[in-house]
This record gives sequence, C-alpha cells and structure tokens, in this order.
Amino acid sequence: MPFIPHTEEDVSTMLGAIGAASIENLFDEIPAALKTGKLKDVPDGLPEMAVARLMQERASQDGFWSNFIGAGVYEHHIPAAIWQITTRGEFYSAYTPYQAEASQGTLQLIYEYQTMMTRLTGLDVSNASLYDGASALAEAVLMAVRSHKTSRRVLVPKTVHPIYRRVVDTTVKNQGIELVELDYDPATGQTMLPAEPGGFAGLVIPQPNFFGVLEDVHAMTDWAHDKGALAIALVNPTTLAVLEAPGQWGAKGADIAVGEGQPLGAPMASGGPYFGFMCCRQDFVRQMPGRIVGRTVDLDGKPGFALTLQAREQHIRRSKATSNICTNQGLVVTAATQYMALLGPQGLAKVASNSHANTVALADKLTAIPNVTRAFASPCFHEVVLQLNDNAKDVLRALRAQGILGGLDISGWYPELGQAILVCATETKTSGDLDQYAQQMERILSKRREAPPCAYKN
Repeated sequence: MPFIPHTEEDVSTMLGAIGAASIENLFDEIPAALKTGKLKDVPDGLPEMAVARLMQERASQDGFWSNFIGAGVYEHHIPAAIWQITTRGEFYSAYTPYQAEASQGTLQLIYEYQTMMTRLTGLDVSNASLYDGASALAEAVLMAVRSHKTSRRVLVPKTVHPIYRRVVDTTVKNQGIELVELDYDPATGQTMLPAEPGGFAGLVIPQPNFFGVLEDVHAMTDWAHDKGALAIALVNPTTLAVLEAPGQWGAKGADIAVGEGQPLGAPMASGGPYFGFMCCRQDFVRQMPGRIVGRTVDLDGKPGFALTLQAREQHIRRSKATSNICTNQGLVVTAATQYMALLGPQGLAKVASNSHANTVALADKLTAIPNVTRAFASPCFHEVVLQLNDNAKDVLRALRAQGILGGLDISGWYPELGQAILVCATETKTSGDLDQYAQQMERILSKRREAPPCAYKN
C-alpha cells in the first residue's frame, strides 16, 4: 500500500479491543532466543520527501539506454493502466484459486486469458501459464513424448534460442529423451530438414527463429505430421497479430504452441518474472501440464468458474505426474490479459507492424555502412543478424559508451557466423533513435578502421 494509515491512537484502540497490551504481545509464543532484536544495519526512517529523493538518485544510477537488444526479451510500450490495474489488491494479493467459490474473480481472469491465447494461437485449449518460455518448451517436449508413446527422440533446430535449448536439455536429459539438433541453411538462416525416416516424437518449429528469420512453418508442420510426429510451435505472441497462427500451419495445424509471454505487457525488469504460455489441440489436452480453468454453471444455472481436468495432487506424485509444475504465473498473466484486452486485435497488429518496419529500416541504415552486412537473405520479423568486419564485443562496448545498447553478440553461440550481432527494434523506437544508432555505428567503425593495429585487440 502507498502508506500506513493507522495512527498510534488507532493501534491502541485495536489492541484494546482484543485485550492485548502491545503488538509484541501478539507474538509472545516466539521464543526470545529466536528473535533478532533491533535491526542495527537498517537506517532510521526518513520523511517522505527525503525517501523520494533517495530513490530517484538510486534509479538515476542505472542510466538511460537506447535499447536495441531483443533475443527473447523485448522492450514494448506498456500503457500505464496495465500495472495500475494489475497491482490492485484484488489481484496483487490473490492466492492460488483452489477454493473456487472464494476465487471467482481470479478464475474468471485466467479463463479470459486462456480464451485470448487460444484465439492468438488458433488452437483449442490453453493452460493457465507456466514459469517461462524456456520451461514451457521443455514441457512441450515431454508432452510430445508422452503423446507419441513409441519414440523418445525430439528434433530441435539450432535456430531455437541457445538458452532455451540448454533448459530443455537440463529438463529431459535424465529421462531418456534424445534431443537431435538440426542445422540451418547458411544463406537463409532457415532450418534444414534432414532425410529423416521417422521414428521421432516431435519437431520444434520456431517462428520467428532466434535469428529473427521467418521459417517455412507450413512445410515443417506437414513434414512432421508425415513422419508421424507432433509439430511443436515455438512462437513470439506479438507476431501472431500479423502472422498465421500455429493452428493454421500446414494441412492440419501445429499440435502444441508454446512461447514466452513477456512481450504482452511485462517490463524487462532485469530478467523477470515472466510467464510461459502453452496451447494445444483438444486431442492432447489430457497430457497438458499446469492448470486449466473451465466455465460451468451451478445448481441454479448461474455461470461460474473452476479448475478442471487436473487435481492438485496430480502434480506432486513425482514420476507418475503429468508435470511437477503445480502453479502458474498469475500476476504476470493478469497484466498480459489486461494488455491484450486494452490493445485489442488492431492494437496488437499495430505493435507488430511498427516493430517490423523499424527493424527493416534500421537494418537498411546499418548495412549502408561499409563492412556491415546482413547474415541472411530471408524475411525477418523484428530482429536481424548483422555481420561486422570488426570485433563485435568491442563495437558494442563503444556503442554502450554512447548510451546505446546496440544488440547482442552471438559470436560465441554461433562462431560460424564470425563477428555477428543480433539487433532488435520495436515500436518504441523513433526515426531519430534509428538515425542516432546508425550515425554512432558509422563513426565507431570508421574510427576503429583508422586506428593503428595496436590500438585494440580482437
């Protein structure tokens, strides 16, 4: 709450009403040896104005950066109303909705979130969310293996986020599941399908992939189904406002869709918390991990909401459980639901279109600079890989000194690309931001070309 409203007189009156001499008496069952006493390292209280000044000074130490880094976490505009509503007490302090009759508001919101996600993905069912996009992909792999029943092999393209691949490997490697890595075409950046005879449970299809490149999702989905495997869509939810939904991929559509929900109203916040989403076809709903909220009617015919299909105990039976996940990211899902409701289909499409347009414009400006080239010729969404004839880490460091976070150095993950950076531009960037980035990049590269060889190390 913004402030504590109770005066000393209020506190005294409340204590008198319950027959307690002091607040300390309310905790007299705690042994004295366990009490910490006075917190010596906590400074004395300050007036409100002094606290506000102190916090402003602390916040200013972070600085302000013009951000062009994406790689799974994206800077989008979040209307002020989103978190003003999300942090209301009704949502902020709401607990797990096991007791349906006392949790109708929370359950209704999750139900509406699920409805929005199924419409975005074009699939039949959504759960109430998972921890994050990486763990959602791991759960999708487990789900595909359970559903397939005869194979424990899953194909994972090298174009899937490297950190996602590590999380999936950590999750499944001790369960006898084999992850088969698929390479990408060095000219297009798109996944190359192998001459695979079959015998695998699923194929992960990233759209867009880690490079920002758009994959041929229709061909990949049909190929997986022809081999008797499940098609697992790994998608950015913002793209679904303008690109075909996973449920429309190929002849039958993808079977499972997962991804990171952070672009839907969650700030970058130094790494979280975020949420993972998961949708699937009705055929696989019994294999879906996490909570599902359903809409029903009571004995009087009045509509109501309840958790359905799965009991809490299902998630705590270790090896017999569908999943050991027995929670959902309720607060961030609340923000995502408000975000989608406030922007609507047209607003989401505008965010996606402007992000794509800004990235194309930025890529054109940067590749006009000598020794800066696009790594791949394929269409992209709001990220692009650029190759530099210079040390990527040093160039990014120089840009940072000018207040520009110029992208992510991916040379360590993909050494075959040479000195390469992944650059992102969303709807938050203006033409002035793009020009400033391009001007600083040109100045830095020009200066470094003129410097003697001993001036820097590769």
